[in-house]
Amino acid sequence: MLIRYQRNAKRDFTRINHRIRVLQVRCVGVDGEPIGIVETRKALLLSQQAGLDLVEISPNAQPPVCRIMDYGKFKYDRDKKKKQAKKHQTIVKLKEIKFHANVEEHDYQTKVRHAREFLEEGHRVKFSLYFRGRENAHHDKGYDVMNRAMKYCEDIGNIEQVPKLMGRSLIMFITSRTPLKRGKV
Repeated sequence: MLIRYQRNAKRDFTRINHRIRVLQVRCVGVDGEPIGIVETRKALLLSQQAGLDLVEISPNAQPPVCRIMDYGKFKYDRDKKKKQAKKHQTIVKLKEIKFHANVEEHDYQTKVRHAREFLEEGHRVKFSLYFRGRENAHHDKGYDVMNRAMKYCEDIGNIEQVPKLMGRSLIMFITSRTPLKRGKV
């Protein structure tokens, strides 16, 4: 029978019971007390008498370290811890606000208001100001727009990078002072 694995399926390479193919192992008992260096067959017999599994904990040690435990319960607890850790992690997204040097006041206010909302949610905001054609001769107007945006957002954000000219664009980064709210990803 041919078993096909999914391409993204993560396989567990932990050796248990009869898959342990070394002559001697350093064995640890059920309660964590060290048993010592014993033959693999004897350690397997001890685990069977206890009604548990012999699990290879540290395969690279000399000799490999094995523990007598309930492997199903161990795997369940490990997966539960991973899910719990994933649930409590925060993901900070980068939001971008784009301007031009000759932006009208209403458009400017709308974009800066959106940037404030992103910062309040805990995201990082990238302000980009692109110069087109003749606007390249008026970098001072671009710096004025960026400085106004920086002053408008400085009470709820930290300036990570001041406006910096890169080619035909001015770029500035502001990070939030508040952590990301749960449920907003």
